Amino acid sequence: MDNLSDALEKLKLASKDSATDSVDSCLDCLLKALANNHTEASVKIQEMGVLTLLPTLLSPQSSCTPKVANLIAELAKNEFMRGPCVEAGLIPPLIQLLTSSDQEVLLQTGRALGNICYDSHSLQAQLINMGVIPTLVKLLGIHSHNVALTEMCLIAFGNLAELESSKEQFASTNIAEELVRLFQKQTEHEKKEMIFEVLAPLAENDVIKLQLVEAGLVECLLEVVAQTVDGEREEDVAQLKTSSDLMVLLLLGDESMQKLFEGGKGSVFQRVLSWIPSHNHQLQLAGALAIANFARNDGNCIHMVDTGIVQKLLELLDRHVDEGNVTVQHAALSALRNLAIPVVNKSKMLSAGVADVVLRFLLSEMPPVQFKLLGTLRMLIDTQAEAADQLGTNGKLVERLVEWCEAKDHAGVMGESNRLLSALIRHSKSKEVVKTVIQGGGVKHLVTMATSEHMIMQNEALVALGLIAALDLVAAEKDFVGSSLVSVLHKLLSDERSAPEIKYNSMILICAAMGSEPLHKEVQSLAFIDVVSRLRAHENKTVSHQASLTEQRLTAQS
Repeated sequence: MDNLSDALEKLKLASKDSATDSVDSCLDCLLKALANNHTEASVKIQEMGVLTLLPTLLSPQSSCTPKVANLIAELAKNEFMRGPCVEAGLIPPLIQLLTSSDQEVLLQTGRALGNICYDSHSLQAQLINMGVIPTLVKLLGIHSHNVALTEMCLIAFGNLAELESSKEQFASTNIAEELVRLFQKQTEHEKKEMIFEVLAPLAENDVIKLQLVEAGLVECLLEVVAQTVDGEREEDVAQLKTSSDLMVLLLLGDESMQKLFEGGKGSVFQRVLSWIPSHNHQLQLAGALAIANFARNDGNCIHMVDTGIVQKLLELLDRHVDEGNVTVQHAALSALRNLAIPVVNKSKMLSAGVADVVLRFLLSEMPPVQFKLLGTLRMLIDTQAEAADQLGTNGKLVERLVEWCEAKDHAGVMGESNRLLSALIRHSKSKEVVKTVIQGGGVKHLVTMATSEHMIMQNEALVALGLIAALDLVAAEKDFVGSSLVSVLHKLLSDERSAPEIKYNSMILICAAMGSEPLHKEVQSLAFIDVVSRLRAHENKTVSHQASLTEQRLTAQS
């Protein structure tokens, strides 16, 4: 430590005199001390006030600059030294050095900045604001043959790309072309993984997604998939997963997805289709997720259904019914749900037996699968009376829906179960379906659904309850009373925040419920006539008109 103290004193004197040789030997001594006892030497260097000398030593013309930058990089390996490095004003001169043509200066400068800003979003954001991203991208293009510099750039990109504020700057550079060009040259697994770690966060941005597609990344990914699909080595499995996952991520952008779809004739789309019958679970998963992403507009959905994609997905699901892969089940159901959205596809998919295959997953205990199963069935029966009737009279389905309506730990499953229960009644308008729902204990859940914070769910519940009251009030009477239906309707009508359609359907339901003696008594006891008479002045004419009709009914039967 005595040698270190001497070196620190000498460095102070030498830095004032700009004596390069003396500075150089002092820096060697400091770096040696750090190598021997990193923490203790760092503390001593800080205590002696050396950090404040370093900005003046970071001159582009000085031969000592690489060692000064190296010293800063070594010091900043200690977390407790990073703040003092910032306070000493080291970041601005280091950033200026990134324009140097000296590769050693660039490497050590990159290390120093990386270590100072490690794990600090605020400091990384500062670098972004100082324009470091375009500079680093340019460096990557110029020095792509320098392995150490390339790795330094990739590590920096990986850290900076995690910040949302970086994406716009990255998008304004040619980062996509540079990364794809670099990827194409790599043969080693580790190097490809480094590039993947940069690509993944960048590809979350839709503009960069399209740039990556246009730069030819998809072709690279497909090549990796082809090379690793039958591989058994750990690195092959890892590369297959990373490549196919990234492929799916690129399809989340509307423009990039449509460019790759190419009207259903694109070579990429065709290759992805071939993944679905694969025996590799990762490819099956990626293929199904890709189809779900392609199925984000009606035109694509209609084309895919017309060209037989549904059968491929059903065959895939068939392979995963018993003890199947949950992620594959979830992905395939997601694809079927999206494909079922266009009206013209519903009857075709029902005829293909989609509902029957989906029902085979009713016994699943996995909430993600339950959620997609419910969504797929709900999309399929929308406007399809016959299918709604058939499913609505399926006692086992209704029993499972009622069970899931109580899945308080899984709000998504609970919400979808309620919505499907309502949809079965609304689209079938069938007394038999109503009877099945009443017998299955579903009425109380629809009444609870009418109090949802989501207006669309409230309305769906009220329409279904109105149909129950119209089609089989006698059978539903006990459940209506037990679930406090009249009280719920009174609250909805009294609440100024209730949407016009909620008020309208609540009054329709009140009129229907008054056909039951116990419900009629409840209506009278809650003084509905006062609430309804106020609604006659409602700005919505439909609500106002229904309020007049409801008031007449209440008055006539009071």
